[in-house]
Amino acid sequence: MSKATSTDPQSPAPHVADSHDLIRVHGARENNLKDVSIEIPKRRLTVFTGVSGSGKSSLVFNTIAAESQRMINETYSTFVQGFMPTLARPEVDVLEGLTTAIIVDQQRMGADPRSTVGTATDANAMLRILFSRLGQPHIGSPNAFSFNVPSVRASGAITVERGAKKTEVQTFTRTGGMCTRCEGRGAVSDIDLTQLYDDSKSLAEGAFTIPGWKSDSFFTVRVYAESGLLDPDKPIRDFTKKEMQDFLYREPTKVKVEGVNLTFEGLIPKIQKSFLSKDREAMQPHIREFVDRAVTFTTCPECDGTRLSEAARSSRINGVSIADACAMQISDLAEWIRGLDEPSVAPLLATLLRTLESFVEIGLGYLSLERPAGTLSGGEAQRVKMIRHLGSSLTDTTYVFDEPTIGLHPHDIQRMNDLLRRLRDKGNTVLVVEHKPEAIAIADHVVDLGPGAGTAGGTVCFEGTVEGLRASGTVTGRHLDDRAALKESVRKPTGTLEIRGASANNLRDVDVDIPLGVLTVVTGVAGSGKSSLVHGSIPAGAGVVSIDQSAIRGSRRSNPATYTGLLDPIRKAFAKANGVKPALFSANSEGACPACNGAGVIFTDLAMMAGVSTLCEECDGKRFQASVLEHHLGGRDISEVLAMPVAEAEEFFGAGEARTPAAHAILGRLADVGLGYLSLGQPLTTLSGGERQRLKLATRMADKGGVYVLDEPTTGLHLADVEQLLGLLDRLVDAGKSVIVIEHHQAVMAHADWIIDLGPGAGHDGGRIVFEGTPADLVAARSTLTGEHLAAYVGA
Repeated sequence: MSKATSTDPQSPAPHVADSHDLIRVHGARENNLKDVSIEIPKRRLTVFTGVSGSGKSSLVFNTIAAESQRMINETYSTFVQGFMPTLARPEVDVLEGLTTAIIVDQQRMGADPRSTVGTATDANAMLRILFSRLGQPHIGSPNAFSFNVPSVRASGAITVERGAKKTEVQTFTRTGGMCTRCEGRGAVSDIDLTQLYDDSKSLAEGAFTIPGWKSDSFFTVRVYAESGLLDPDKPIRDFTKKEMQDFLYREPTKVKVEGVNLTFEGLIPKIQKSFLSKDREAMQPHIREFVDRAVTFTTCPECDGTRLSEAARSSRINGVSIADACAMQISDLAEWIRGLDEPSVAPLLATLLRTLESFVEIGLGYLSLERPAGTLSGGEAQRVKMIRHLGSSLTDTTYVFDEPTIGLHPHDIQRMNDLLRRLRDKGNTVLVVEHKPEAIAIADHVVDLGPGAGTAGGTVCFEGTVEGLRASGTVTGRHLDDRAALKESVRKPTGTLEIRGASANNLRDVDVDIPLGVLTVVTGVAGSGKSSLVHGSIPAGAGVVSIDQSAIRGSRRSNPATYTGLLDPIRKAFAKANGVKPALFSANSEGACPACNGAGVIFTDLAMMAGVSTLCEECDGKRFQASVLEHHLGGRDISEVLAMPVAEAEEFFGAGEARTPAAHAILGRLADVGLGYLSLGQPLTTLSGGERQRLKLATRMADKGGVYVLDEPTTGLHLADVEQLLGLLDRLVDAGKSVIVIEHHQAVMAHADWIIDLGPGAGHDGGRIVFEGTPADLVAARSTLTGEHLAAYVGA
């Protein structure tokens, strides 16, 4: 290979293009940012720190990454832009030196029951092609192995208008891999009819027991009673076979009720459409309770949960079907693919193997491709999204990560750090929002935001090196070297919660007694079986309040007051003090400003361009009618109360004319979890991940139950906030509750009364209990990975 040699003895002057080595942000004002101006070095690893709610995500995601994505979208034609998400320009004066941004955030993967790890990463697409080429017997194209594609057969006459019109008879067939019984979901739902109606009553007597189905409801109950298809005065148990078939399963049929055209539909399909098509987490609590009571999900008996038709399961390569391949642990599947030697599909095998090896490299080798995407934790989902970027040959790109160490054991954090460094060393700019000291330590440049959260944050407190941060005296700098000490004495259990023969997922017939009346921490590397043990094996009826990692959903109309149920006692207090209806004090009901419908802003949709929000001139953004604001409680109107921070509202509703014990109790719980600075009416869409997690914790703390199960409550929490969380856990235990925490954070482990460590590895290398005892015994023994890391943390 020939190579040109330089004949110019003079070293050339620096090219002007090489001077653009900074991303400059000037005057950023998104959310709580206060005119922030910073310079971020390119091709370096920059970590953004600060307490939860200080403005890290507003700066990194809502300003830098959002503008980069918006400008890339603008390079497409307006026709293409019409199909893309429309992004508004961030509130910032100047943004210079941006490069293409690739965002790897914590957003959970869609909870669609058809979405799996394999479909989300394209591994399934490659497997389907592989089986369509090599599988024996050959059953068809890649579609024949897809559980999202149903088989279709059709025939009929078509008219071809070309020259002289002529009619042709055409037949069409498509072989899909979908199981016909469960329609590719892997599970079938059975509805308990006794929870839907009382069969001893007639429809006229109000037989339905479904929440929200009132006896005079025109569109639900009366359409059954007055459709003419059923006898409204006959008890349901006396219905004939045909009446029962119509009542439960009839296809949608047009009927007339009192001269109004309505649609009559069988009860089962109606329930499936109105309740089962919605995401369970988005339901109101009483609806969710009804669905949990009335519906049971069981593994599909026809496909045995594989989602695939019998034909798709019959085609095999070396005795392995596509269902077997998807059920394998990914590390084992990679080994099987490595053993296939078939030159005709060599490029496909190489690409598939590279994808599977990326899973193993990133610490997700314990997953299987059939795992539903909605069951992945936030950390697992984020790492799955990283896989497509690991082997990328792109350089001079900006990678943006949101707490990539979430859900990682200290042992795995080192591996994540190596991946971040590799991305940087290929010439990319890596921006990371992070709280863990181990991840902050590898930064080339640190930006610390604060000093507080919410309105007390939004400024840059420090920029520079990690050593400079340690000496800076900021909240992060002071807490960077914090180490929680082991407790001198631990609490004594008041009883035990017995788990026997736990075998969910990768657990190996585990027997364990979880002590009650103490703080118990369940730990182990990611994928060792912690969630399977705690969420999947605790016996029903144990009085457990489970606070998991599922996301809080909410529109811009939702706020802490509506989410926690705080608005109800506040509205009632206002109504009682003024002698009017409570509905007047809801911006989503009768009291809403008619101009903006209670949103506070007028939104103008501009098709493929970003929509414009303007403050409502009628209510000046207060969301209520002027007449509603004339009603006062304790000298404040409802809009002034919703603008209060939690701490001020707690004082306001605690004494004096506005004293409302129900509201005061909820506000006390919000203050307990460290959300005293949040405004009651702040839209949920503006809250950070850590704030949402704590809001959920505050809401569930009111639930009646003796055992609290928390799943990684330190997610999104700053080092300073972890101390407050430990205080909250102590208060719960001292109040007589039993607290079980799934956690990787060493400060929580050190603070525990009892530790249960699972492992020794992940997937089929885990699923066993490798240690039970006090933190001091774990440190002294150093017999597990957790023990080694905890000993190093506490300096033992």
